[in-house]
Amino acid sequence: MKKLFRAFLMCVSMFSVVPVPGKVWDEEARPLMTLFLPAVGLMIGGIWAALAYLVRFLPLPKLVEAAVLCAYPFLVTGGIHFDGYLDVTDAVKSWRDPEERRRIMKDPHVGSFAVLAGILLVMTQFALFASAEEDADIFALALIPTVSRTAAALAVTALRPMIASEYSGVYRRGVKRGHIVLLAALLAVELTVGFVLLGWTGFSGLAVVFGYGHHLTRAFRSLDGMSGDVSGYALTFAEVCGIAVFALV
Repeated sequence: MKKLFRAFLMCVSMFSVVPVPGKVWDEEARPLMTLFLPAVGLMIGGIWAALAYLVRFLPLPKLVEAAVLCAYPFLVTGGIHFDGYLDVTDAVKSWRDPEERRRIMKDPHVGSFAVLAGILLVMTQFALFASAEEDADIFALALIPTVSRTAAALAVTALRPMIASEYSGVYRRGVKRGHIVLLAALLAVELTVGFVLLGWTGFSGLAVVFGYGHHLTRAFRSLDGMSGDVSGYALTFAEVCGIAVFALV
């Protein structure tokens, strides 16, 4: 039980800027971290929904509200997933062989493809929030990061790792088939609950899954394997897909 709790705290500290008490790192608990990504997503989503309620209650000008809600997911994660989005975009858009793409992905310099894609993604996210109706169901903002991180946990647990990926040697150690089954079942439950509670806005969860799957497939084939950056690339795009449903349905 203590190992599970440490794995949860490690997951919170690695994938968000939410503070955790003390030093919680435990190598033995590391393979269990991905199991708690859905919980971290729910925490992030719960804060996001509360923030949306707060900016409506104040109320703030529409564009200020959009800016706050747009910036939140990048700030609360410390930009870790957005960084993966930029790195993988540079690699995929280079149209080189897989080995060279992996080298480009690891290059600390930011290329023009990444800059352009990052600007367009943030602009799109801001525009969607600015276009959302006042009665848009803010509980979709709790669903979106929960589903995206469950999909991410399932992908990094089940898929073949990229050559020389840190994930290949560490995060898959101790992974069991039951973990994959559990995450898949949890994803199905989240999508079902989303439709039951949110009605048509529940399609935001389904949009996240399709968006994640689309970009995951693209990056996995281009880079010949799975990694944390690939997951961040897919997750960042997937959440914009979910926000589109939240704002436009």
